[in-house]
Amino acid sequence: MNEEIMINDVLKEKKLELTEYASAIAETENMNLRNSLEQIRNVAESLQYELLKIAKAKGYYKTSEMADTEQINKVKSELE
Repeated sequence: MNEEIMINDVLKEKKLELTEYASAIAETENMNLRNSLEQIRNVAESLQYELLKIAKAKGYYKTSEMADTEQINKVKSELE
């Protein structure tokens, strides 16, 4: 398995992990547990962002182009 595939696999897993943390935090009533989950999520977000920067620098991860004002307004009007 090459480096690009491994990095993209880890990024995909981190995204899933962050989604799971968000769900757990939203459903947790115990404040100690909630605070712990938030701290763990924050670390996971930082790691995901660092990995994303590496992937972008190596050309492994390409983001879509920035939307122009017209495109943004179109989407906003569709969602209202």
